[in-house]
Amino acid sequence: MLVKTYCAAVNGLNVTAITVEVNTSKGFNYHLSGLGDEAVRESRDRIAAAINNNGYKFPKSEITINLSPADIRKEGSSYDLPIAIGILAADESIQNVNLQSFMMVGELSLDGTLQPIRGALPIAIKARQEGFKGLIVPKQNEREAAVVNNLEVYGMENIGDVIDLLNEKTNPQPCFVDTRKEFYEHQYQFDLDFADVRGQENVKRALEVAAAGFHNLIMIGPPGSGKSMMAKRLPGILPPLSLAESLETTQIHSVAGMLERGTSLIAQRPFRGPHHTISQVALVGGGNTPQPGEISLAHNGVLFLDELPEFNKSTLEVMRQPLEDRRITISRAKYTVEYPCSFMFVASMNPCPCGYYGDPTHHCVCTPGQIQRYMNKISGPLLDRIDIHCEIQAVPFAQLSQMQPGEPSAVIRERVIAARKIQEERFKPYKGIHCNAMMTERMLHEFAEPDAASLDMLRMAMERLKLSARAYSRILKVARTIADLAGSEKVESIHIAEAIGYRNLDRGDWAERGL
Repeated sequence: MLVKTYCAAVNGLNVTAITVEVNTSKGFNYHLSGLGDEAVRESRDRIAAAINNNGYKFPKSEITINLSPADIRKEGSSYDLPIAIGILAADESIQNVNLQSFMMVGELSLDGTLQPIRGALPIAIKARQEGFKGLIVPKQNEREAAVVNNLEVYGMENIGDVIDLLNEKTNPQPCFVDTRKEFYEHQYQFDLDFADVRGQENVKRALEVAAAGFHNLIMIGPPGSGKSMMAKRLPGILPPLSLAESLETTQIHSVAGMLERGTSLIAQRPFRGPHHTISQVALVGGGNTPQPGEISLAHNGVLFLDELPEFNKSTLEVMRQPLEDRRITISRAKYTVEYPCSFMFVASMNPCPCGYYGDPTHHCVCTPGQIQRYMNKISGPLLDRIDIHCEIQAVPFAQLSQMQPGEPSAVIRERVIAARKIQEERFKPYKGIHCNAMMTERMLHEFAEPDAASLDMLRMAMERLKLSARAYSRILKVARTIADLAGSEKVESIHIAEAIGYRNLDRGDWAERGL
């Protein structure tokens, strides 16, 4: 007897509907075809134990299973459930009248319990696109999948519950998630606040400008000056995620298997801070089974690299193309996947190996050559992709001892949101452009063209401060953001002057001067 069940294969964020064809006939063999990996081929033993341990008998017959289309790789254990249901239906243990209405995924334990799988959200989106009435998933994945409307999502504890549903012995209610209510309830729940930061007004200003334009930023200063402290508070001043951004971000974390149990949508911009020992694959993605890397997990949020020179130089260099394209394509011999990675790159570093170059309270023991070699660990092309360079000094005791809190994140965030709304209105005619950091050269001439006085200031700065010619467009982008924060339609000299002050690491004499 031939029976068909339905599931899905996840490749990056792309999902393909898979038909599981099960045919039984006289004999004693078990055949599985369809380009499945080792986990798929091992499913027979898990399925047989799960079926036998739930009061059913694994058929003693010739069983042929095909996963169609057969030319698409199938990886992981999420095919256990549809294969098991197909075998039972082919053996007439299940009334298969409802099989065509459901897509189903899930890993089976030996006792029949359904284990959570990766990619439930993109699978649910695909199930709705394919016109299925419902989706059957493990109980732990039900809220994640239920954010997709016009689709009945059933979270099941074990294979016995699935069989009862298909045989219409039970009538469970599909999981319901009030997506908008849960999304908006958790948007502004931040544990860290800029009110805790004493002093460092110039750094807070730089972070505000960076947040308003989604600019990349690097902070350089001695140990204990608050670089990491302020970076971790950055998500609290960024504009809230839109529902579309939240859905895309949640899909990436779903594919990576990093959604917490019971989570429906990611409501806050992600903040990723990998350790400096991270590998290239872990940073950009890949592996034997393709997984998104840290740059994709930071999509629509912040990627923070603390102690930037301590990272492997070759690892940092692989970020150059994603920083420009905001997408990463991972090509290997057996697969090619693409992930979005539109993130705000924030880094911090010490000014020298000992950490105290230019510090007024500590003596630096490094030579100019050591400082230069330390700075050379970060390549010019990578620095060129960082819009704002911010120097930090340790906070004096007089400011630290003040009991009065600093400006709260909520107040800063309102200014950032107002500036971002101006940018969204400006870039409405341009597809895929949402903020000043994404402007092309043509847009710079249209929206950030400096006047004569500003142009003279730029020319003087580039000559006297030895700024790189490549810093020109970065200065204009930042100046455009500063003008938006000030509510100015035109980029004026005062905006250009502040933007020039954020290009300190472009100066050729950096290692020979004091901070």
